[in-house]
Amino acid sequence: MAANPQELLRALFERAVEVADPMKSLASELPDKPDGRVVVIGAGKASARMAEAVEAEWGACEGLVITRYGYGRPTRGIEIVEAAHPVPDKAGQDATKRMLELLSDLDGDDFVLALISGGASALLTAPAGAISLEEKQAVNQALLASGAPIGQMNVVRKHLSRVKGGQLAAAAYPAKMVAMLLSDVPGDDPAEIGSGPTVGDGSTPEDARQILARWNIEVPVSVSEVLSGKTGVLPPDHESLGRVTNTIFAAPSQSLEAASSLAEKAGCDVEILGDALEGEARDVAATHADLALQRQKERGASERPLILLSGGELTVTRRGDGIGGPNAEYALALANSLTGAAGVHAIACDTDGVDGAAEVAGAIIGPDTPSEAAATGVSMSDALERNDAHEFFRAIGNQVVTGPTLTNVNDFRAIYIDGV
Repeated sequence: MAANPQELLRALFERAVEVADPMKSLASELPDKPDGRVVVIGAGKASARMAEAVEAEWGACEGLVITRYGYGRPTRGIEIVEAAHPVPDKAGQDATKRMLELLSDLDGDDFVLALISGGASALLTAPAGAISLEEKQAVNQALLASGAPIGQMNVVRKHLSRVKGGQLAAAAYPAKMVAMLLSDVPGDDPAEIGSGPTVGDGSTPEDARQILARWNIEVPVSVSEVLSGKTGVLPPDHESLGRVTNTIFAAPSQSLEAASSLAEKAGCDVEILGDALEGEARDVAATHADLALQRQKERGASERPLILLSGGELTVTRRGDGIGGPNAEYALALANSLTGAAGVHAIACDTDGVDGAAEVAGAIIGPDTPSEAAATGVSMSDALERNDAHEFFRAIGNQVVTGPTLTNVNDFRAIYIDGV
């Protein structure tokens, strides 16, 4: 048994975040800076850090990048605008308008570097048709609370936007564009990262309507009108996307492999369950609890602990009025299912440092979690019922708080299993 399993779990999470830091991972993937006019644009929770990394290699650049409040970085030429996430605001809308204006006068000799990471869906805000910002916010909030998978949410977002689904790249045409993408989506599909502002998409407005119906999301007339006709989403083979190259330079799989290497150096065996897990957080947690207990029984009194690693993006169907997020809810549901099982500890955190709407990365649990809850007077089952995982872990002191990590390769989960 490790001297302190929970310290090891925190170290694994920190390693997963470290290898996804754009200052370490972007430089080797950047092309040489072209001659002539170069414009850098971008959006996402990691985009300001990406801009900082670009200027460390290229020097001061012209450009505009939109990131989350509190995630700005010092740059020499690229303007950094902070806006709201996960629900868009006017700052993001105004900055998106200026970004489109910046791209509007480019010609075929110009070059655009686009820096896209998770969070761009909310930060790039340009509602289609007559949809108001307030209506866009309401639809976004409903999607986030519905439990819909991220891929389905992004289909709706694309068809309600003037920049997603390849439209941002089209705005720069005929300039050449290279898009550097930091993946936070299961499967690392470039069309899903930030709702694919530089990538075409084969979905239709009818697909978006079906998703809204499937998840019982009521929409205003303006949204129905946009989805009743042809939207601006571009097919992948559209001419205006012909000068775009999309490159993923960091992804969840790399972070899991780095954490796996560290765990092995610490004397643990490792099983990677996958980097693209999806589903309801509490359901995945119940499955993982059963798997952990099964592995513990199979291994018996093994001298080497086992670490189960997984990534992806889980969802929460909001049923209560609490403060929760998919990582904290997963951790709470896992603890609830394990009921204090000896030798099993776990961590679940979002690599961007923000789980749901809380400024908390996630939580850590162990065999003492039920007794800590009882001593504090909080109930695991009640907190689950109210989707109040963050308040539960705050009460027992088991939150993981990192502040802005300046990167985003999605959820990180690790379960430590020792023989008993």
